[in-house]
Amino acid sequence: MNYFKQILRFAKPYRIYAILNITSNIFYALFGTLAMVSLFPMLNVLFGQTEKVKIAPKWNGLLEVREYSEAYLNYYVTQKAAQGNDDVLIFMVALVIGMFFLKNIFSYLAMYFITFLRNGVLKDIRNELYKKTIDLPLSFFSEKRKGDTIARISTDVLEIQHSFLSILELIVREPLMILFTICAMVLISVKLTIFVFIFIPVSGFLISLVGKKLKKHSDKVQKEQGFFLSVVEETLGGLKVIKGFNAEKIFNRKFNNSTSRFYTYSNTLLNRQNLASPTSEFLGITVIAILLWYGGQMVLVEKSLDPGLFIVYMGLAYNILTPAKAISKASYGVKRGNAAAERVLEILNTTSPLQDRPNAEAKKDFNSQITLENVSFKYEDEYVLNNFSITVPKGSTVALVGQSGSGKSTIANLVTRFYDVNQGSIKIDDIDIRDVTKTSLRGLMGLVTQDSILFNDSIKNNLLIGNENASDEEIIEALKVANAWEFVKDLPNGIETNIGDSGNKLSGGQKQRLSIARAVLKNPPIMILDEATSALDTESERLVQSALENMMKNRTSIVIAHRLSTIQNSDVIVVMQKGQIVEKGRHDELMARNGAYQKLVTLQSFDQ
Repeated sequence: MNYFKQILRFAKPYRIYAILNITSNIFYALFGTLAMVSLFPMLNVLFGQTEKVKIAPKWNGLLEVREYSEAYLNYYVTQKAAQGNDDVLIFMVALVIGMFFLKNIFSYLAMYFITFLRNGVLKDIRNELYKKTIDLPLSFFSEKRKGDTIARISTDVLEIQHSFLSILELIVREPLMILFTICAMVLISVKLTIFVFIFIPVSGFLISLVGKKLKKHSDKVQKEQGFFLSVVEETLGGLKVIKGFNAEKIFNRKFNNSTSRFYTYSNTLLNRQNLASPTSEFLGITVIAILLWYGGQMVLVEKSLDPGLFIVYMGLAYNILTPAKAISKASYGVKRGNAAAERVLEILNTTSPLQDRPNAEAKKDFNSQITLENVSFKYEDEYVLNNFSITVPKGSTVALVGQSGSGKSTIANLVTRFYDVNQGSIKIDDIDIRDVTKTSLRGLMGLVTQDSILFNDSIKNNLLIGNENASDEEIIEALKVANAWEFVKDLPNGIETNIGDSGNKLSGGQKQRLSIARAVLKNPPIMILDEATSALDTESERLVQSALENMMKNRTSIVIAHRLSTIQNSDVIVVMQKGQIVEKGRHDELMARNGAYQKLVTLQSFDQ
């Protein structure tokens, strides 16, 4: 229940629906009880048991409410009987129908109002989960499967929604039905009701034994669902590799193993859950059977209970069975929902280590320089940067080169504050970037990565991510700067053309030029290019390089390069090895030194 207390805050905006639902449930329970009680006068009329009462009874207080109600009904029936038995029967039938009609009207209204509450909570939890997913740092998801996160946003939230309905039934509707029914039973026979209550705790204990391990089994089902969704997501993302290596059997086996585990866990969970209803019904019928014996003694032997009242009492006793079954099912639903809520709240309650400081300023411009001072950083145990320091003056281009694993891309991750440094500091205009809001910091930067990350949408909407208020003319101008307009203008729908999942309708060079156009449209003062040409063929590289040179004019740029031919005109080239600077200077200076940079250039020239 602890998790549901946290989930309940999402219900606050919809509390009016909760109030209306509770009100409807109160009337549902009331009329549900009265519907059974209303059968009593009809039975008396049918069996000719109605006592002739010609004088209206007097009210003597709540302690004699049963006697008063019975006497008044007898008086009313006596009055009607004087006009003929048909009128009495019609009235009694109308009374019973009216009670059941009102019971079902309020049952519908209760479900009608709860629908808005449930779906509202579902919407708000999903929205907050998605917002949190975007807000959390990259490090949070580096260890988690994407499919598991998808499962939490989809199926786990749905499980909470169903449990939310169950918990309202658990605490309002069905307990009220039981309460009103017991009140009616006490009015009919205190002795018989005490006898019933001897057996109810025993039944409750036996039912609770069935559901004890339900949360554990439910958690296994939800985790496994997250796993096979991850397999599906990875399969769709890597179909070329799977087919190219004839690895279909490997992935089929992995998926089949997961669904087999899901099958086993689901069977255990559902069979245990399905045991709830028959168990509660059997125990209920056992209580009814004992009642028939004990109540029969009171009617036939002791003659202390009216036969008509006994039949109504049995109906009321059976009337407890349905809400009791619903409560047992709802309590299992809550256990399942508790497991889902735990998984959802794990994300919602995670505190991002990259949160803005309380006094962080919103920086709107870039004036002098970017400085990395004695920066050390590690992703896990080993440092990938050690005591790293460089200064990037405004308007200059600094290139970072070196072998794979030397820490080049880490610099881009730290400057954009996807991660925070372990030691040292990164400053922009002499202000530590941790004292600047993340939104304003990244607003000053344009990022072009090695992998062209595009979305299944039109070219226009992909570029509008850079500047959502840009006009079509500005989009076309950005495409021209990025050397992309030459192919976009020939597409069937121009900038409105959908480029498919991850932009897969386009070539690698075309995708990269769109990524550059997106950065151009943003028009930031600082550009970070993370191996933007390394995955391209020679012709595409020439076009993209030309686009990059156009884009970098009058901007401050940090270029992470694999192909050294693309950075020869940089103001400063920084050569890195194992997270440290080994050489620094212009292209000609470094070549003249005949050191690490010259070796890299020679190796690449030889490879080509």
